[in-house]
Amino acid sequence: MTKIFSLFSALLLCGFAARSQSFLPGVDMFSHKKTSYLTLADGTKVEGEIDDIDRKKGLLKSVTINPAGGGKKKTYKAEAIQNMYLPPSGLDKAMKADDFLKDATQWQTVDLDKDILGRGYVYFEQVSVRISKKKVQNLMMQLVNPSFSSKVKAYYDPLADESIGIGIAGINVAGGLAKSYYLKKGNETAYLLRKKQYDDDFATLFGDCKALITKVGKNPAWADLAKHVYEYAQCK
Repeated sequence: MTKIFSLFSALLLCGFAARSQSFLPGVDMFSHKKTSYLTLADGTKVEGEIDDIDRKKGLLKSVTINPAGGGKKKTYKAEAIQNMYLPPSGLDKAMKADDFLKDATQWQTVDLDKDILGRGYVYFEQVSVRISKKKVQNLMMQLVNPSFSSKVKAYYDPLADESIGIGIAGINVAGGLAKSYYLKKGNETAYLLRKKQYDDDFATLFGDCKALITKVGKNPAWADLAKHVYEYAQCK
């Protein structure tokens, strides 16, 4: 038992050390007992506990909230929400690599609420996404690199497969890397980047950072995607 605990602790330390350059895992289950924070498209602030979340093909379509202080529950469609902070359920929180969020000195993104995120919440925002060559759609997406998203934002793809992480007793310690993410560079429209595309898209994403291109070379590793996004945010 002692050996298992020591191994578990060592894995945790290794995981924590890398988190400042890692994507947060995607979260699919949320607490119905903690306060959620929504900002609507018109700027109205809404606080309350989640009653229900509706999804279609993995994507969030609406959120039903029991308002703080009482009152009738209300449903907000995704397109009516500008952004929101949601609390993961107990299970998803156990799987979440959120400790690095508490160190605000590492943050490069200043327009997010670090206090709320530091409490283990995840952040969603309205994003314009290219679905096909001719179709662009606004979607509510979870940002998985909130602390280093100043140049490239990465969003959880709820339909992505995931590589195998290191786990003990059912808890994913090191975390697996999803095989696709939605990426948004600057003010450009977000798009779905798949693992098999990375060799071709690497130069397009990071080509204006010569130091990164030179360092990585012609064969970028998909496993280093988060690290590349992090280093690109540092590039001047």
